[in-house]
Amino acid sequence: MNAHEILRQWISAINAHDVSALGALMAPDHVFVDSLGNRVTGSKSMEAGWRGYFAMCPDYWIRGDHALAEGETMLIAGEAGGTIDGVSWRIPVAWKAVIRGGHVVGWQVFADNKPVYEILGKRGK
Repeated sequence: MNAHEILRQWISAINAHDVSALGALMAPDHVFVDSLGNRVTGSKSMEAGWRGYFAMCPDYWIRGDHALAEGETMLIAGEAGGTIDGVSWRIPVAWKAVIRGGHVVGWQVFADNKPVYEILGKRGK
């Protein structure tokens, strides 16, 4: 399977909230980096992370409109959105995917998540 096909399956698994498929696509030493630079290492840790995110945002979706590839690295531009605590959000996003040996070894998010943080900030009020 080529990197574009793996990326297509990865995005499909995210949109389907299919943690098992995400786990199968991740390398054991997968590294996730969020938009604040926080890192999670290991596919098992990220499977738990995806479960938690999908529970918080049960209709989370991403859309990749454009992708550029150079070697093992792909850059994707698009949008993400969903609903948290009954409030919908939608933001432009870019992602960096590193695909090696048929697995996603890295997934990094570049986004201004202010709308998400505002929704979460209202939880304690």
